[in-house]
Amino acid sequence: MSRYLTPAKIGLLALIELYVEGAVPTNGIIPVINFLTSHLLDCDLINGASTSQPNPADRWSKAEGTVQLITSHRDFEKLLSPLAAADKLPGRRLWDRFLEKLWQIESFDALHVFFRLRPNLLVKTRDDLRRMAERGEELPSEEELDGRKVLLSKNSPFGAFVRRCHLEFIRLRFNHTTDLWRMFVEYRQPTAPYWRQRHPQYGRLSFDSVLMTGQHEWGPRQTEELAVVAYGDMRLANDCRRAWPISTDDVEGLLEFQIEQIQKFGTRIPPELRDRFRRLMKDSLVVPSLSHYLNFSDAWRSGDFPSSFDYLHRYFDYTMQNRDRLFYQYALMNLAIVQSDFGCHKEAVATMLETVSTARENRDMTCLNFALNWFFHFGRAHPGLVRELENSSMLGGGKETLAYLRAKAKESGMWILWSSALLSEAKLGMAHGESVASALEHMVRSSQLIVERNMKTMMGAQLSMCVTIWDRLGLSPMSVVTCEVFLSCHARNSVFDDELRITCRLAGLLAGKGKYQDAFRRLEGMDSNSLRSAKPRQYWHLYRGLLKLRRDLHRNHLPAADALLSQLLQTGPEDLEPDMVFVIDTLHIEALIRGQDFEQAFIKVDRLLGELREDNRDIALRIRLLLTKAHLFDCVGRPEKGFTIAMRAASMSWGALIVPLLWQSMSAIANILNALGEFDAAAKLIISVLPRVLETDVSFTAGTLYSLLADARMGMAGEAAADAEAFSRRDAASGGPAGEDGNEYKPAKRQQRKYMLAAHAALGSAFDHFSAVEDVQKQCEMLAKQASLMRAFGDGELAKDYAAKYIALKREIGGW
Repeated sequence: MSRYLTPAKIGLLALIELYVEGAVPTNGIIPVINFLTSHLLDCDLINGASTSQPNPADRWSKAEGTVQLITSHRDFEKLLSPLAAADKLPGRRLWDRFLEKLWQIESFDALHVFFRLRPNLLVKTRDDLRRMAERGEELPSEEELDGRKVLLSKNSPFGAFVRRCHLEFIRLRFNHTTDLWRMFVEYRQPTAPYWRQRHPQYGRLSFDSVLMTGQHEWGPRQTEELAVVAYGDMRLANDCRRAWPISTDDVEGLLEFQIEQIQKFGTRIPPELRDRFRRLMKDSLVVPSLSHYLNFSDAWRSGDFPSSFDYLHRYFDYTMQNRDRLFYQYALMNLAIVQSDFGCHKEAVATMLETVSTARENRDMTCLNFALNWFFHFGRAHPGLVRELENSSMLGGGKETLAYLRAKAKESGMWILWSSALLSEAKLGMAHGESVASALEHMVRSSQLIVERNMKTMMGAQLSMCVTIWDRLGLSPMSVVTCEVFLSCHARNSVFDDELRITCRLAGLLAGKGKYQDAFRRLEGMDSNSLRSAKPRQYWHLYRGLLKLRRDLHRNHLPAADALLSQLLQTGPEDLEPDMVFVIDTLHIEALIRGQDFEQAFIKVDRLLGELREDNRDIALRIRLLLTKAHLFDCVGRPEKGFTIAMRAASMSWGALIVPLLWQSMSAIANILNALGEFDAAAKLIISVLPRVLETDVSFTAGTLYSLLADARMGMAGEAAADAEAFSRRDAASGGPAGEDGNEYKPAKRQQRKYMLAAHAALGSAFDHFSAVEDVQKQCEMLAKQASLMRAFGDGELAKDYAAKYIALKREIGGW
């Protein structure tokens, strides 16, 4: 295996020569230049930012194109066959001119001539002309000197490639040169049938003019034996090469590209590309140490802890043997991250502490800042493991750590860390219930930094924070729009974890509006190759299970919900993110409530409240638990005992400006007011907040408020009926007109009728909202209330219709 030159690079040189000679037609100049630059430069111009829709498969197209070019001539044929040659007879394609260049290299000596003539494609400087004149060489023509003929600048990408190929060929040893010639013949041989069809004078031995010339002297038999000795069975099996022609430069370039893609997007290598690359590695004589890191990254993403641990040791053991201990802290840092991902949290903390010590010893500020940033996020996810460490640290709490990271990131020019620290500070402030304006200020500063430094990979974290703020402000449509903008415009340049989380967030918002099919369609439409990684696949399956569990609970499919819960609860908190653990716990509490197991629900709510208070977790989580506790008091028939809890939740929601939870708190307070007989106050409270609740697109909360409004209206109707009865008795006692003839009886009855009609309308709206989220139990409750209301109203037929719907719905869910 040569260090740089391969048959594919000879093909690129031939294509560059066609371009210089003007053989490329006008309509083919841009495709040819794109093809050449995509294989000569690091950037991928063909599959660049021109596509409007994100396509994760395009991320690996450069590596696939490189492997395809190395192993076969098909890419050249695909590019050049549709193009007509601009300098030959009509009917000749550019593919024919390309093959002519390749088949002109008809011997080992012709290969030397081909590379010796490569400098003729470059513009000659004055020093070059002077040296040529001193050696007596032929000077360039006038067309070349006055610029009428296209030549390459030495510093241009094409010119630098031509110069390097020429230099690398000169440096090759004789045995490496013969290997290159043999590989070139094998690479070109599949085009022999087409070439002989176009040029019948070419025979079976035309790939080597020495054999063609010598067969008259040696005889056919000896010539065939010599061809077999020199070239093997190449002509018998064109596509079965003994080894693929690859260079060390190609292997290292593919390794670096694949590692960059894994680190940048957090996905695994596609199976087809991985298998072909392993075949290339088997054919290579030298295996770079970077291949161990690639194997480590792929094993890590696949969830294979023993293999990833082994490959990591292999890579850094080899690295430290060659570069002493300069990179020892990075080995420790990678090891800590792997241990954390696989649930070995205590070992990860100890390893990262050693990383900090080693980075300080080696004065590696980049590694040190990254380790401190990791400690901050790890402490937010697992506060119990780093509580003692934070108490003994000079940095103090989270705010001090983030302030230190921001200052150091700005000093060292670590823009991604700076932006991440700003977003973390905004998130920390919102978790503590601080001002939303301060959080928006940090987000604006982070956004400015992202735009100025063109950090496209940070757009996922930025827009995810935007979604969180819109949710807290109760602007659900803005959250949906932000998610759609990210998935349409920024997903292709972001880490897959960001794409997965925002897609799951969008699916959750759709499920909140009852659009379960659209939510599942969003999840199912994600890239299958990206989901081959262990962590994203686990997160995807978990979120999908949570959506199914929520739908089963709403549909009152308790056996299916219990089966899902038993699977979800088997996963330990160490293997999940804290927010996901809280969602599972809240759904478990809801399942206990629907199963009438209130005692266990009370115990779990109290335990979770104690844990959140001890860990100083997000204030929104504590408010949700307070509202759940108030709801439990209502379920056991003591709603007034939850008044203090509901007021505390409302106060905390108002202080932290968490609008959806504020409306839920108002719902709990209105329910308590109804229980206390304060129907007018409850109705006024609900009417004042109901328009804002409808803006949040949370159908369940809106349906609950409409149901409470109906209860308040019915209570007011009952008060009006009591007043009418009192007026009737008073008039009868005073000797005046009693019953319907009384002066105050008719207005009271009209008021009662008005309240009952308003209650009926509110029950209809509540039924529609509960139907949107498929909450069958609440639908049955609304139908039962409507049937009772119509019976009290005197409309027996309508009451029977509602009763029939109630019975049908009960039978559908298996209640009867």
